[in-house]
Amino acid sequence: MLALENATVRFGRRAALDAVDLEVADHEIVCVLGPSGSGKSTLLRAVAGLQPLDGGRVLLGGADQAGVPVHRRGVGLMFQDHQLFPQRDVGGNVAFGLRMHGVPKGEQRSRVEELLELVGLPGAARRAVGALSGGEQQRVALARALAPSPRLLMLDEPLGQLDRTLRERLVVELRAVFRRLGTTVLAVTHDQGEAFALADRVVVMRDGGVAQSGTPRDVWQRPASEFVARFLGFANVVPATVTGGTADTPWGGVPVPAGSPQGACRLLVRPSAVRLGPRDVGLPCVVESLTFRGHHVAVRLRPDGAPPLEAECGLRDAPEAGAEVGAAFAAEDVVVLRPDAGD
Repeated sequence: MLALENATVRFGRRAALDAVDLEVADHEIVCVLGPSGSGKSTLLRAVAGLQPLDGGRVLLGGADQAGVPVHRRGVGLMFQDHQLFPQRDVGGNVAFGLRMHGVPKGEQRSRVEELLELVGLPGAARRAVGALSGGEQQRVALARALAPSPRLLMLDEPLGQLDRTLRERLVVELRAVFRRLGTTVLAVTHDQGEAFALADRVVVMRDGGVAQSGTPRDVWQRPASEFVARFLGFANVVPATVTGGTADTPWGGVPVPAGSPQGACRLLVRPSAVRLGPRDVGLPCVVESLTFRGHHVAVRLRPDGAPPLEAECGLRDAPEAGAEVGAAFAAEDVVVLRPDAGD
Protein backbone atom coordinates (compact mmCIF):
# COMPACT_ATOMS: atom_id res chain seq x y z
CA MET A 1 0.00 0.00 0.00
CA LEU A 2 2.69 2.49 1.06
CA ALA A 3 6.43 2.53 0.50
CA LEU A 4 9.01 5.15 1.39
CA GLU A 5 12.33 4.75 -0.40
CA ASN A 6 15.27 6.79 0.93
CA ALA A 7 12.79 9.50 1.91
CA THR A 8 14.73 12.59 2.95
CA VAL A 9 13.56 15.97 4.23
CA ARG A 10 16.04 18.67 5.28
CA PHE A 11 15.48 21.86 7.23
CA GLY A 12 18.71 23.72 6.63
CA ARG A 13 21.54 21.36 7.56
CA ARG A 14 19.36 19.14 9.73
CA ALA A 15 17.77 16.02 8.23
CA ALA A 16 14.26 15.74 9.67
CA LEU A 17 13.94 12.53 7.61
CA ASP A 18 17.23 10.82 6.86
CA ALA A 19 16.93 8.34 3.95
CA VAL A 20 14.01 6.50 5.55
CA ASP A 21 12.82 3.19 4.10
CA LEU A 22 9.41 2.04 5.31
CA GLU A 23 6.63 -0.16 3.98
CA VAL A 24 3.01 -0.48 5.11
CA ALA A 25 1.03 -3.45 3.80
CA ASP A 26 -2.65 -3.50 2.85
CA HIS A 27 -4.89 -3.59 5.95
CA GLU A 28 -1.89 -3.12 8.28
CA ILE A 29 -1.95 -0.73 11.25
CA VAL A 30 1.48 0.86 11.77
CA CYS A 31 2.19 3.27 14.62
CA VAL A 32 5.27 5.51 14.57
CA LEU A 33 6.72 6.41 17.96
CA GLY A 34 9.54 8.71 18.90
CA PRO A 35 10.56 11.71 21.01
CA SER A 36 10.01 15.28 19.86
CA GLY A 37 12.21 16.04 16.87
CA SER A 38 12.62 12.40 15.84
CA GLY A 39 10.90 12.98 12.49
CA LYS A 40 7.62 11.14 13.00
CA SER A 41 5.32 14.07 12.14
CA THR A 42 7.51 15.04 9.18
CA LEU A 43 7.14 11.48 7.91
CA LEU A 44 3.36 11.74 8.07
CA ARG A 45 3.34 15.11 6.31
CA ALA A 46 5.63 13.79 3.58
CA VAL A 47 3.33 10.84 2.87
CA ALA A 48 0.31 13.17 2.78
CA GLY A 49 2.02 15.56 0.37
CA LEU A 50 2.08 18.41 2.89
CA GLN A 51 5.90 18.35 3.03
CA PRO A 52 7.95 17.99 -0.18
CA LEU A 53 10.84 15.54 -0.19
CA ASP A 54 14.42 16.63 -0.74
CA GLY A 55 15.30 13.11 -1.82
CA GLY A 56 13.81 9.66 -2.24
CA ARG A 57 10.26 8.65 -3.11
CA VAL A 58 6.82 8.06 -1.63
CA LEU A 59 4.80 5.39 -3.41
CA LEU A 60 1.12 4.62 -2.86
CA GLY A 61 -0.12 1.43 -4.45
CA GLY A 62 3.18 1.32 -6.35
CA ALA A 63 2.71 4.78 -7.92
CA ASP A 64 5.28 7.52 -7.28
CA GLN A 65 3.56 10.48 -5.61
CA ALA A 66 6.02 13.13 -6.79
CA GLY A 67 3.97 16.13 -7.87
CA VAL A 68 0.65 14.58 -6.78
CA PRO A 69 -1.29 17.10 -4.62
CA VAL A 70 -2.76 16.19 -1.25
CA HIS A 71 -6.36 15.94 -2.44
CA ARG A 72 -5.45 13.48 -5.20
CA ARG A 73 -3.47 11.01 -3.11
CA GLY A 74 -6.53 9.19 -1.80
CA VAL A 75 -5.44 9.40 1.83
CA GLY A 76 -7.46 10.39 4.88
CA LEU A 77 -6.05 12.68 7.55
CA MET A 78 -7.07 13.01 11.18
CA PHE A 79 -5.33 15.43 13.55
CA GLN A 80 -5.37 15.64 17.33
CA ASP A 81 -7.36 18.90 17.38
CA HIS A 82 -10.04 17.23 15.18
CA GLN A 83 -10.50 20.43 13.08
CA LEU A 84 -14.27 20.01 12.85
CA PHE A 85 -16.31 22.71 11.12
CA PRO A 86 -18.21 24.51 13.92
CA GLN A 87 -20.83 25.93 11.52
CA ARG A 88 -21.85 22.45 10.36
CA ASP A 89 -23.68 19.81 12.37
CA VAL A 90 -22.28 16.32 12.90
CA GLY A 91 -23.76 14.99 9.67
CA GLY A 92 -22.44 17.94 7.70
CA ASN A 93 -18.94 17.31 9.04
CA VAL A 94 -18.97 13.62 8.26
CA ALA A 95 -20.35 14.22 4.75
CA PHE A 96 -17.78 16.90 3.86
CA GLY A 97 -15.42 14.62 1.92
CA LEU A 98 -18.33 12.91 0.20
CA ARG A 99 -19.62 16.26 -1.07
CA MET A 100 -16.15 17.16 -2.34
CA HIS A 101 -16.14 13.89 -4.31
CA GLY A 102 -19.56 14.58 -5.81
CA VAL A 103 -21.36 11.71 -4.09
CA PRO A 104 -25.16 12.02 -4.53
CA LYS A 105 -27.04 13.30 -1.48
CA GLY A 106 -28.94 10.06 -0.93
CA GLU A 107 -25.69 8.09 -0.78
CA GLN A 108 -24.20 10.75 1.49
CA ARG A 109 -27.00 10.32 4.04
CA SER A 110 -26.70 6.55 3.95
CA ARG A 111 -22.93 6.65 4.37
CA VAL A 112 -23.15 9.18 7.23
CA GLU A 113 -25.66 7.03 9.09
CA GLU A 114 -23.52 3.93 8.56
CA LEU A 115 -20.36 5.60 9.86
CA LEU A 116 -22.02 7.23 12.87
CA GLU A 117 -23.36 3.81 13.82
CA LEU A 118 -19.88 2.35 13.36
CA VAL A 119 -18.17 4.90 15.64
CA GLY A 120 -20.84 4.64 18.34
CA LEU A 121 -22.86 7.80 17.61
CA PRO A 122 -26.07 6.50 16.06
CA GLY A 123 -28.65 9.19 15.31
CA ALA A 124 -26.24 12.05 16.03
CA ALA A 125 -26.25 13.60 12.54
CA ARG A 126 -28.25 16.69 13.61
CA ARG A 127 -26.26 17.43 16.75
CA ALA A 128 -24.12 20.57 16.93
CA VAL A 129 -20.41 19.78 17.16
CA GLY A 130 -19.99 22.41 19.89
CA ALA A 131 -22.25 20.35 22.16
CA LEU A 132 -20.10 17.23 21.87
CA SER A 133 -17.63 15.95 24.43
CA GLY A 134 -13.98 15.51 23.48
CA GLY A 135 -14.45 11.80 22.93
CA GLU A 136 -17.52 12.39 20.75
CA GLN A 137 -15.64 14.96 18.66
CA GLN A 138 -12.87 12.43 18.17
CA ARG A 139 -15.43 9.91 16.89
CA VAL A 140 -16.92 12.45 14.46
CA ALA A 141 -13.45 13.32 13.15
CA LEU A 142 -12.77 9.64 12.61
CA ALA A 143 -16.07 9.15 10.76
CA ARG A 144 -15.29 12.16 8.56
CA ALA A 145 -11.82 10.79 7.73
CA LEU A 146 -13.28 7.37 6.89
CA ALA A 147 -16.22 8.63 4.83
CA PRO A 148 -14.48 8.84 1.41
CA SER A 149 -13.06 5.30 1.97
CA PRO A 150 -9.40 6.39 1.81
CA ARG A 151 -6.89 3.78 0.74
CA LEU A 152 -4.66 4.95 3.59
CA LEU A 153 -5.80 6.62 6.82
CA MET A 154 -3.20 8.74 8.62
CA LEU A 155 -3.59 9.78 12.24
CA ASP A 156 -1.52 12.48 13.94
CA GLU A 157 -1.75 12.12 17.74
CA PRO A 158 -5.44 11.23 17.32
CA LEU A 159 -6.18 10.83 21.04
CA GLY A 160 -3.69 13.37 22.38
CA GLN A 161 -6.25 15.77 23.84
CA LEU A 162 -8.27 13.15 25.72
CA ASP A 163 -7.84 11.98 29.29
CA ARG A 164 -6.10 8.65 29.86
CA THR A 165 -9.19 6.62 30.75
CA LEU A 166 -11.00 7.75 27.60
CA ARG A 167 -7.89 7.18 25.46
CA GLU A 168 -7.53 3.63 26.72
CA ARG A 169 -11.15 2.85 25.88
CA LEU A 170 -11.21 4.55 22.48
CA VAL A 171 -7.96 2.98 21.26
CA VAL A 172 -9.55 -0.46 21.63
CA GLU A 173 -12.61 0.75 19.73
CA LEU A 174 -10.43 2.29 17.01
CA ARG A 175 -8.63 -0.98 16.43
CA ALA A 176 -11.96 -2.81 16.18
CA VAL A 177 -13.27 -0.27 13.61
CA PHE A 178 -10.13 -0.54 11.48
CA ARG A 179 -10.27 -4.33 11.62
CA ARG A 180 -13.92 -4.34 10.59
CA LEU A 181 -13.32 -2.01 7.63
CA GLY A 182 -9.94 -3.45 6.62
CA THR A 183 -8.45 0.05 6.81
CA THR A 184 -4.73 0.59 6.22
CA VAL A 185 -3.48 2.95 8.93
CA LEU A 186 -0.33 4.97 9.52
CA ALA A 187 -0.43 6.75 12.89
CA VAL A 188 2.09 8.85 14.80
CA THR A 189 1.91 9.24 18.56
CA HIS A 190 4.10 9.93 21.56
CA ASP A 191 1.95 7.68 23.77
CA GLN A 192 3.53 4.24 23.99
CA GLY A 193 0.46 2.60 25.51
CA GLU A 194 -1.68 3.94 22.67
CA ALA A 195 0.72 2.71 20.00
CA PHE A 196 1.19 -0.76 21.48
CA ALA A 197 -2.57 -1.24 21.90
CA LEU A 198 -3.45 -0.06 18.40
CA ALA A 199 -0.67 -1.29 16.13
CA ASP A 200 0.13 -4.44 14.23
CA ARG A 201 3.63 -3.00 13.91
CA VAL A 202 5.48 -0.33 15.88
CA VAL A 203 8.18 1.86 14.31
CA VAL A 204 10.47 3.74 16.72
CA MET A 205 12.19 6.78 15.21
CA ARG A 206 15.33 8.60 16.27
CA ASP A 207 17.02 11.62 14.66
CA GLY A 208 15.14 11.23 11.40
CA GLY A 209 15.74 7.50 11.02
CA VAL A 210 14.15 4.21 12.04
CA ALA A 211 15.69 2.87 15.25
CA GLN A 212 13.54 -0.29 15.34
CA SER A 213 10.52 -1.77 13.61
CA GLY A 214 8.60 -4.83 14.74
CA THR A 215 5.45 -6.19 16.31
CA PRO A 216 4.48 -4.58 19.62
CA ARG A 217 5.53 -7.75 21.45
CA ASP A 218 8.92 -7.92 19.71
CA VAL A 219 9.77 -4.27 20.33
CA TRP A 220 8.66 -4.42 23.96
CA GLN A 221 10.38 -7.71 24.79
CA ARG A 222 13.51 -7.17 22.70
CA PRO A 223 14.45 -3.49 22.29
CA ALA A 224 17.18 -3.27 19.65
CA SER A 225 19.30 -0.59 21.28
CA GLU A 226 19.87 1.36 24.46
CA PHE A 227 17.99 4.29 22.92
CA VAL A 228 14.88 2.18 22.28
CA ALA A 229 15.09 0.57 25.72
CA ARG A 230 15.31 3.90 27.51
CA PHE A 231 12.62 5.45 25.31
CA LEU A 232 10.30 2.63 26.38
CA GLY A 233 11.05 3.48 30.00
CA PHE A 234 13.56 0.79 30.93
CA ALA A 235 16.27 2.11 33.25
CA ASN A 236 18.29 -1.06 33.96
CA VAL A 237 20.87 -0.61 31.19
CA VAL A 238 24.56 -1.06 32.01
CA PRO A 239 27.86 -1.86 30.26
CA ALA A 240 28.65 -5.56 30.30
CA THR A 241 30.88 -8.26 28.87
CA VAL A 242 29.24 -11.52 27.82
CA THR A 243 31.20 -14.74 28.15
CA GLY A 244 29.30 -17.93 27.51
CA GLY A 245 25.94 -17.74 29.28
CA THR A 246 26.86 -14.99 31.74
CA ALA A 247 27.37 -11.22 31.53
CA ASP A 248 29.85 -9.51 33.82
CA THR A 249 28.05 -6.33 35.00
CA PRO A 250 28.24 -3.76 37.81
CA TRP A 251 25.62 -5.96 39.52
CA GLY A 252 27.85 -9.01 39.25
CA GLY A 253 27.22 -12.00 37.04
CA VAL A 254 23.89 -11.87 35.19
CA PRO A 255 22.68 -14.85 33.12
CA VAL A 256 21.88 -14.15 29.47
CA PRO A 257 19.72 -16.11 26.99
CA ALA A 258 21.35 -18.95 25.10
CA GLY A 259 22.98 -17.84 21.87
CA SER A 260 23.56 -14.24 23.02
CA PRO A 261 26.36 -12.31 21.24
CA GLN A 262 29.67 -12.50 23.06
CA GLY A 263 31.98 -9.72 24.19
CA ALA A 264 31.47 -6.11 25.27
CA CYS A 265 27.92 -4.78 25.00
CA ARG A 266 25.18 -2.83 26.68
CA LEU A 267 22.84 -5.01 28.71
CA LEU A 268 19.16 -4.49 29.50
CA VAL A 269 17.84 -6.21 32.60
CA ARG A 270 14.07 -5.89 32.42
CA PRO A 271 12.41 -5.27 35.82
CA SER A 272 10.61 -8.60 35.40
CA ALA A 273 14.04 -10.30 35.33
CA VAL A 274 14.81 -9.20 38.89
CA ARG A 275 13.64 -11.75 41.47
CA LEU A 276 13.55 -10.62 45.11
CA GLY A 277 14.40 -12.91 48.01
CA PRO A 278 16.36 -13.00 51.27
CA ARG A 279 19.35 -10.67 51.48
CA ASP A 280 21.81 -13.56 51.60
CA VAL A 281 20.51 -14.94 48.27
CA GLY A 282 21.72 -12.94 45.28
CA LEU A 283 22.83 -9.30 45.11
CA PRO A 284 22.33 -7.55 48.49
CA CYS A 285 20.07 -4.48 48.13
CA VAL A 286 18.06 -2.02 50.18
CA VAL A 287 14.54 -1.15 49.00
CA GLU A 288 14.73 2.57 48.28
CA SER A 289 11.15 3.23 47.14
CA LEU A 290 7.92 1.66 45.90
CA THR A 291 5.65 2.91 43.13
CA PHE A 292 2.20 1.37 42.78
CA ARG A 293 1.20 0.88 39.14
CA GLY A 294 -2.18 -0.80 39.33
CA HIS A 295 -1.49 -4.47 38.69
CA HIS A 296 2.09 -4.45 40.02
CA VAL A 297 4.56 -2.53 42.16
CA ALA A 298 7.75 -0.97 40.77
CA VAL A 299 10.54 -1.43 43.30
CA ARG A 300 13.67 0.73 43.22
CA LEU A 301 16.63 -1.05 44.78
CA ARG A 302 19.95 0.34 46.01
CA PRO A 303 22.62 -2.36 45.75
CA ASP A 304 25.89 -2.16 47.65
CA GLY A 305 28.39 -0.26 45.50
CA ALA A 306 26.44 -0.63 42.24
CA PRO A 307 23.97 1.43 40.17
CA PRO A 308 20.30 1.51 41.24
CA LEU A 309 18.21 -1.40 40.05
CA GLU A 310 14.51 -1.48 39.18
CA ALA A 311 12.40 -4.56 39.88
CA GLU A 312 8.69 -5.33 39.82
CA CYS A 313 6.51 -7.64 41.83
CA GLY A 314 2.89 -8.34 42.68
CA LEU A 315 1.01 -6.23 45.21
CA ARG A 316 1.00 -8.97 47.83
CA ASP A 317 4.71 -9.69 47.42
CA ALA A 318 5.96 -6.09 47.63
CA PRO A 319 8.61 -5.52 50.34
CA GLU A 320 8.56 -2.50 52.63
CA ALA A 321 10.66 0.57 51.88
CA GLY A 322 13.95 0.26 53.75
CA ALA A 323 13.84 -3.56 53.74
CA GLU A 324 17.00 -5.50 52.98
CA VAL A 325 16.57 -8.02 50.14
CA GLY A 326 18.58 -10.09 47.70
CA ALA A 327 18.19 -9.75 43.94
CA ALA A 328 18.61 -12.67 41.55
CA PHE A 329 18.19 -12.54 37.77
CA ALA A 330 16.20 -14.56 35.22
CA ALA A 331 17.92 -14.92 31.84
CA GLU A 332 14.71 -14.90 29.78
CA ASP A 333 14.11 -11.22 30.57
CA VAL A 334 17.68 -10.07 29.97
CA VAL A 335 18.48 -8.49 26.59
CA VAL A 336 21.89 -8.07 24.99
CA LEU A 337 21.45 -4.84 23.07
CA ARG A 338 22.63 -4.38 19.50
CA PRO A 339 26.22 -3.05 19.56
CA ASP A 340 25.87 -0.90 16.40
CA ALA A 341 22.83 1.07 17.62
CA GLY A 342 24.70 4.39 17.79
CA ASP A 343 24.21 4.85 21.53
